[in-house]
Amino acid sequence: MPKAYDATSGQSSVFDALIEASNLYGAKKLILEDQDRNPLSYTGLIRAAFALGRKIAAVTKPGERVGLLLPSGSAVVVTFFALHAFGRVPTMLNFTAGIRNLKAAVKISGLRRVYTAHRFVEQGKLEDLTDALNEVCQVDYLEDVRASLGLGDKLFAAAAGAMPRRFRAKASPDSTGVVLFTSGSFGAPRGVILSQANLVTNVRQIAAHIDLDPAWVFFNPLPTFHCFGLTAGVLLPILNGMKAFEYPSPLHVKQIPTLVRESGASVLLATDTFINQYARAADPGDLSGLQFVVCGAEKVRDETHKLVKDRFGPIPLLEGYGATEAAPVIAVNKPTDNRHGTVGGLLPGIETRVEPVEGIPTGGRLYVRGANVMVGYLNDDGRVEAPVDGWHDTGDVVELADDGWITILGRVKRFAKIGGEMVSLTAAEDLALQMWPDARHAVISMPDPRKGERLVLVTDRLDAKVAPLVAHAQSIGAPELAVPRKIMHVTEIPVLGTGKTDYATIQRMAETEGRAA
Repeated sequence: MPKAYDATSGQSSVFDALIEASNLYGAKKLILEDQDRNPLSYTGLIRAAFALGRKIAAVTKPGERVGLLLPSGSAVVVTFFALHAFGRVPTMLNFTAGIRNLKAAVKISGLRRVYTAHRFVEQGKLEDLTDALNEVCQVDYLEDVRASLGLGDKLFAAAAGAMPRRFRAKASPDSTGVVLFTSGSFGAPRGVILSQANLVTNVRQIAAHIDLDPAWVFFNPLPTFHCFGLTAGVLLPILNGMKAFEYPSPLHVKQIPTLVRESGASVLLATDTFINQYARAADPGDLSGLQFVVCGAEKVRDETHKLVKDRFGPIPLLEGYGATEAAPVIAVNKPTDNRHGTVGGLLPGIETRVEPVEGIPTGGRLYVRGANVMVGYLNDDGRVEAPVDGWHDTGDVVELADDGWITILGRVKRFAKIGGEMVSLTAAEDLALQMWPDARHAVISMPDPRKGERLVLVTDRLDAKVAPLVAHAQSIGAPELAVPRKIMHVTEIPVLGTGKTDYATIQRMAETEGRAA
């Protein structure tokens, strides 16, 4: 049975929640590993956090935001907890966001220091990025910090590891737990402040929704600069006695299936795009040991469900739904109740409000409120813009069933007004997906002098044509307005580092092609 949810269960600091987990599941239990295959126990993680944190604390101030420019791995997890051990605020930087967005993130966060790793920068060829960041803040390297650790630091870490509550900086659950940036699917990313209680609450909510086994291993190839990768890939397993296996990139399609098997992974975090690729590249048995896969960021296609089932057996692909502003999980399907086409059941402790949207006949705009909802947005001038009365506007149009299960109809901004009718771009994408299930598609809207807007299908299916799409829509009774009448062929659909479709880039591509025509 899942753990009972207590509305006060999130009232703990992140580091105290780590200490509680160590006491509950055993200090010697191995709970963190990465591709270097040097697992850490709770005690090992806590000691490493105190050793590293002491060095960082010597050059920073209590409450200071400190940037982390690191891939998923043991290093980013240790550094995250190291900052918490000494009352500093991890600020997770998206190394795929580009120099301009990263500089903006550093500015609005007020960062003076960013920590990265020589190995990561060299392997990722990110020297131009770190050089640019050095113009606006100081970039330090974890290898250099570790090399400076002396006997005194190690003795301190040993003592602190034995009595962590005595040595850790006391923190209020209401204090900042992390600064993250939204994915930027439709424009510039926004800074989001999550409290320590927001993070711990969301972990408790998930554990009350899905029955978790401390013997499980969570395999996380998703970036920790994305809230899904941080909360579900790091905090959820470690604070619930499960080993977190961190991997630096979801793009390593050939390596990941083998490591899933070798690590004994029980749960894999992915997106539809990535699990589809892993299933195609995997050898028989590579994924068969999984209890389930949790998918976020994009809709899971029927073709992906079928592919995984045909190749590896009845492994549930659990589609979930969230937002950075909600720390992030709002709803997720269960292994025992997996309803395809939905994003799952609402987590306990989350209030909802669904407001009608003009021109959209069913569902409504979803607002959420709860102890997992953010402190607020970080504005350019450093001020915090808090949700009004605690309500976060998700910007999504949903249908909410009586039992709390959610079906996404589309984002409000993912509707076009054509001939006076509101048309879902998501529904238009679904038409293309039904027609060509093995391809990737994105539908955008462009201005039209006669009808206001028109739909454009951007697809990597190079032989896709309008006529068969129209015929398919007619055969299933889909509205004619929902059929794109222009198709733009591309070799690859752009995606963000989080795995989400990069609609902002796709829009620019279509506009460029339109001007050229």
